[in-house]
Amino acid sequence: MPTNPTTEAPAADTQLPSPSGGLNTSPALTLTAALLGFALITLDASVVNVALPSIGAALGGGMSGLQWVVDAYTLAFAALMLSTGAFSDRAGASRAYGIGITVFTLASAACGLAPNLPVLIGARVVQGAAAAVVLPASLALVRQAYADAAQRARAVALWAAGGSVAVALGPVAGGALTTVWDWRGIFFINLPLGMVTLALLTRAPRSPRRPAPLDLPGQLTAIVALTALTFAVIEGDGTGLVALGVAAVAALVFLRVESRRTHPVVPLGLFRSRNVSVTVAAGATVSVAFYGVVFLFSLFFQQVQGRSALYAGLMFLPMTGLIAVTNIAAGKLAGRYGARLPMLLGQSLATVGLLLLLYVDSSTPSGLVAALLVPLALGCALTIPPLTAAMLEAVPSARAGLAAGVLNSARQVAGGLAIATFGSLVSGGFESGMRVSLALSAGLLTATTAATLTLRRAH
Repeated sequence: MPTNPTTEAPAADTQLPSPSGGLNTSPALTLTAALLGFALITLDASVVNVALPSIGAALGGGMSGLQWVVDAYTLAFAALMLSTGAFSDRAGASRAYGIGITVFTLASAACGLAPNLPVLIGARVVQGAAAAVVLPASLALVRQAYADAAQRARAVALWAAGGSVAVALGPVAGGALTTVWDWRGIFFINLPLGMVTLALLTRAPRSPRRPAPLDLPGQLTAIVALTALTFAVIEGDGTGLVALGVAAVAALVFLRVESRRTHPVVPLGLFRSRNVSVTVAAGATVSVAFYGVVFLFSLFFQQVQGRSALYAGLMFLPMTGLIAVTNIAAGKLAGRYGARLPMLLGQSLATVGLLLLLYVDSSTPSGLVAALLVPLALGCALTIPPLTAAMLEAVPSARAGLAAGVLNSARQVAGGLAIATFGSLVSGGFESGMRVSLALSAGLLTATTAATLTLRRAH
């Protein structure tokens, strides 16, 4: 997905003792460790899509099983990200990061060894939980390694670019590993990468522990509500209706809990700001379009057009390869003209891209489909950086990290729900379900584009 993640992390202005007791003499090593781990968890969010048909052929489970393989990771990642910034502060960024990478690596091994679909889905939940710890801790490591503000800004830009590159490589890497090795290879490749990351982490300074409140009731009710809602969308039968009821009750309890907590995971007062509400809605809608389209066309290339996993991965390269460059251009546009203009351009372009994809069917040449995916990707990548900037401008600086965590969680949840919904739609007929999914995404983007016109420029 287009990336410009910002999350809560303490800024360090002094060098800290290294594990060996001396001073950290190479901030670049810390940056490399943080970037590699961040790229690893970002890659894992996109690498699985192309391997889904192979997973389904090996383990069964039908469309709903494939949806859970993706959503188990996404939902755990999104829901727990609400609290893991505070956990990183309490444990210390370096300790939290080490825990997250270790658990992620072990869970990757469990995914690769999974004998059946339930085990794979369970291991994916653990992967997502670990990824939620890694993300804020990795940024905290970068910020503590560079005392100079200008150097820190460049380091954070490199860190974010690593996520964009991982997004671009994800489908291609997934296709190559699945074709040359097996679908299990997309998980086993994480083992050496995880060990290299941990080895680099030993050269990073130990991070101080900082007091940070945790909202366990809010976190638990959010998990229950999101999981039950996703289950209801994917299953859609009698048990799905029960799950929908559970989701509604959990959501009401969540709102009541959050309105009474001193330090809630989601401060409801944030949404009194029009700019916050619009940017969260726009971010969620962009994720619906991007995640949903990658999921749909990963299946389309292989199940409808009969292509290999590697071929399918290569078809995404024109789409994903331009994301990092477009993110940078979007940031410059936002700096010069404000957030509203690039957000309007980006969402409009993404909407046009979705409408063009409505004409795709089984006989459309794969190369043409790959080209038609590009406007959507450019539009999404053009929207996210200014959207994030607008969100952070709309809140006091002391709440910037918390607001960014809410934004990123909303985007991840929306992407997970998109896969759940679109997967259910195509299970009744792929091409008709795909067109309904694309039209739904275009309608949502049209609505948030109109809402973006109401954004106020921060003073």
